[in-house]
Amino acid sequence: MRIGVDIGGTNIAVGLVNEKGKIMAMGSRPAEPKRGYAAIAKDIAEISLELIKRCGLDISDIESMGIGVPGVADNEKGIVLRAVNLYWTKVPLVKEIHKYIDIPINMDNDANVAALAEGIFGAGKGTNSSVTITLGTGVGSGFILNGKVFNGAHHFAPELGHIVLGDNGVMCNCGKIGCFETYASATALIREGKKVAIKDSNSLILKLAGGEIESITAKNVIDAAKQFDEAAMMIFNDYVKYLAMGIVNIINILDPEVIIIGGGVANAGDFLLKPLKEEVSKNILFKDLPYADIRKAELGNDAGIIGAAIL
Repeated sequence: MRIGVDIGGTNIAVGLVNEKGKIMAMGSRPAEPKRGYAAIAKDIAEISLELIKRCGLDISDIESMGIGVPGVADNEKGIVLRAVNLYWTKVPLVKEIHKYIDIPINMDNDANVAALAEGIFGAGKGTNSSVTITLGTGVGSGFILNGKVFNGAHHFAPELGHIVLGDNGVMCNCGKIGCFETYASATALIREGKKVAIKDSNSLILKLAGGEIESITAKNVIDAAKQFDEAAMMIFNDYVKYLAMGIVNIINILDPEVIIIGGGVANAGDFLLKPLKEEVSKNILFKDLPYADIRKAELGNDAGIIGAAIL
């Protein structure tokens, strides 16, 4: 058994995970990050001990703990270098948890650990290399090579969401113009959907959002496109084009066996994957050679806990 911890800005989720990647027991508490890292470390230890007791196990039955953090972690030193949403800078998280529970602890970025879960037990099972791209508020990513997370020399790779695709005039939260996530996130679909709704009060996108512009979601845009709404189809087709452009770049740089698409936008399923694969095939460099298969993520919200546990 291993313990997996997924620290978010809202909740701390902890699970006991077996050798097959199955969560056997789970618990959570509100993160409330303004309490400070010591309180969160204590919560992680307390939830872990509660789960061990609930399953009739002893601490000696637990091989290790892994933690996914929403930021940059130095696993060798046991320090979270930076986690903006938790207000953390150079936090000795492992040392603090070891005050309560004495087992080996590993850490990495939350997108990396989710990618690890998908690569080992999810859509990438049986492969040696995979890239997971999460299409949500931003574009998260993780690269798995030979069954391990590759996070670069300085612990923050791969930030694929911040590859610059072009100058679309949209400022990314990182301060640059034209990052991949300004084209390919759920936020990008919402932004373009709102533009349509502002121009056309009879827009299907707006109707699906209950007539409230600020309530427009990526799903509203996708559902309108599924109903052959012309404006929504234009937005969605452009979205697929730019998502494919980013994926082709990733294939050219890393040449993974599999690219796994997760996050809320991936719930569109084949409506997204079919045209995406077609667009990638048109723009791939070596059309006569095999290249990465594109698949939908399988593990959903459990990926964070499972991936952390197997770090």
